[in-house]
Amino acid sequence: MKKKIVALTAIAVLSVGAAGQASASSVHTVKSGDTLWSISQDNNVSVQDLQDWNDLESTLIYPSEELKVEDKVKKHVVVKGDSLFKIAKKHNLSVDELKTWNNISGDLIFPGDQLVLDGAKVASAHTTAKPASNKAKAPAPAQSQSQSTAKASAPAPAAVQTSASVKEMTVTATAYTAYCPGCSGTTATGIDLRANPNQKVIAVDPSVIPLGSRVWVEGYGEAIAGDTGGAIKGKIIDLFMPKEQDALNWGRKTVKIKILD
Repeated sequence: MKKKIVALTAIAVLSVGAAGQASASSVHTVKSGDTLWSISQDNNVSVQDLQDWNDLESTLIYPSEELKVEDKVKKHVVVKGDSLFKIAKKHNLSVDELKTWNNISGDLIFPGDQLVLDGAKVASAHTTAKPASNKAKAPAPAQSQSQSTAKASAPAPAAVQTSASVKEMTVTATAYTAYCPGCSGTTATGIDLRANPNQKVIAVDPSVIPLGSRVWVEGYGEAIAGDTGGAIKGKIIDLFMPKEQDALNWGRKTVKIKILD
């Protein structure tokens, strides 16, 4: 989509997207005007999920085409002000259940985190793991006292906590609108921004952030990576704003983002 980038300086305000759960449906028949993005929003799944489930190499779809829309594990996306106790109470669960199902050892959670709310599905996934071998292990060879002392004095390696599903980075963020000279109002992935002015969409460099990804942006909230731009290269993103004044107020900022999926 052709658009202009508006640059002024402003103060960032932290905001996050709303929590959601996956819906349950099986097949969607494509209608005229449908896009993968609109179908993903109707079914609370990601564009990447739809592409994976239907072996789609691009975001192009055609009327009368049937797309699989599969069930996903129920999840809660953490927003500002959430706590494990509040989430557990809302979904009629215990805090211990939430911590066990999501492998949480402490009590800290952060905006953008996704918490599994269905322990049965987590358990079923674990049952596919191979059982431990029942064979007795051979006794370890005896060690000299000097060897034992040396090993005991060596410090244990520090535990490193990683998240395979969330990637964080710092980027430069500008802003744009759908109502500028030469703008079509339709993104590279087919999202009609003029028909959906409240949709949070960002333009990205697909080599850095894959199109269709859900991305949490500091000061903007959770958005879909649904557009590209000639000036959007490397760690630069462009935020869609419904009003030109909002884009002017945003200007150009350095912000933190999380690629959620």
